[in-house]
Amino acid sequence: MTTHIVHSSDEAALDGLTTARTFPLVDALLGRRSRRFAMGATLPTGPFAYHSRQEPVPLNELEQLVLLTAMAGNTGWHYLLPHHSQLPEHFPNYSSAAGGRTIPSAAGWQTSELFYTDDSGVYLFATRDAPALVEPNAVGELDLDALLTAHRQCIRKVADGRLQVPAGAVDAHNQWCANGPGSTLCIPVADQAQHMLGVLCFMVQNGGCIYDNIHQQRIPGLERFRHLVDVENPAPLTEIELNCLTMCMAELSNSCYAGMLMLQAMGLGGWLFTGLDAYAVLGCSGDPAAPGLGFHYTRSPQRSVPNPTGLPGFFAGFCPPHYPDMRAAVEAFVARKFGPGGPFHPETPGPWRNTPQVRASAMVHDEEFKACVALMAQYVYDRFGQFPATVPTILARIFLQAHHLDLEFYDQYYTPSAYLQTHVEHMAQWHGETGVGRQE
Repeated sequence: MTTHIVHSSDEAALDGLTTARTFPLVDALLGRRSRRFAMGATLPTGPFAYHSRQEPVPLNELEQLVLLTAMAGNTGWHYLLPHHSQLPEHFPNYSSAAGGRTIPSAAGWQTSELFYTDDSGVYLFATRDAPALVEPNAVGELDLDALLTAHRQCIRKVADGRLQVPAGAVDAHNQWCANGPGSTLCIPVADQAQHMLGVLCFMVQNGGCIYDNIHQQRIPGLERFRHLVDVENPAPLTEIELNCLTMCMAELSNSCYAGMLMLQAMGLGGWLFTGLDAYAVLGCSGDPAAPGLGFHYTRSPQRSVPNPTGLPGFFAGFCPPHYPDMRAAVEAFVARKFGPGGPFHPETPGPWRNTPQVRASAMVHDEEFKACVALMAQYVYDRFGQFPATVPTILARIFLQAHHLDLEFYDQYYTPSAYLQTHVEHMAQWHGETGVGRQE
């Protein structure tokens, strides 16, 4: 391993990286297509019956790093929100991440992380709590060499060997191509428990609260916080959790779409899809032959499906059993915001001329504030046996696969517009191979 990954002696890989960096955004948007037929793939029957003459080629380290950085890379300091009309003297204190990423996140909560698997193992690309790994220069440019090198340190191995997803957990039309040899399967995962705590904090900051509209019951004990929240006009729990689900799904979808655009720039095949059973992927199916990512999960008579809660040591949801109770989870969420490295800690560096003053001007959540949030969260957990109540604690619903295309398949069955010039040049630019490309 070299210290700086793009200072490799592999000139071809550097050529590919230069092409990807200068590839026009408009061309990526207009050239985006699902391209499923990889080197080594087989379609045994039908109008596109074909057996690849090529061996599967896995993505090399640089290819993976570029893709991962596109999907969830740190891009410097998060600028946060500059103003709140009800607290004009204070820095708005919604966000929980000090670093910005390639993907947007509601209120800057950044509750997702990116898992991926290839032939060698299962990995976590952990960036949500990263500071500014690399800061832009005076004209806003990032040193891509330094950025990729820094992101390599964010990779943690979870398990050996490719993640096994049984055929029954894959939609029938993708069973022949999903998670195949040589591919990199990317799995963005969101902690909806933490995100829901962010939503509840947001509500209390703006005088709002919830009620249990499933049981038509107000939260017992919430009246003592009527000076903080409008207890006479609470919002329905299911609607608030639907908002939480929407925000988390947007974060995951943006991650996959950013990666999809990068595939066009790099000349890789692949596609964005939802056709995997999320419970099997996370490891909650109950089938010992399909351990998935190994997430802890619970079952309840009130729900027909398991509820994944987290992967201890890698991605623990902000709720029991990973915390003793919801008050402890609230404390952890508040510590992420206001503790060392958090967006509202005065010693956390940042993009402003007087960063300590800016960060310190945010109002810290006091004991009463935390008690109000924890009361609502604990009610939900106690009444429904999970947190949140009506959506899964851990969300994984959309995936991105990357692989090397077998151009001969496309040449046989498609017109010459089936793939981009980056696909024609990919093996030469990224792997130094010749004799591959469009066959007229």
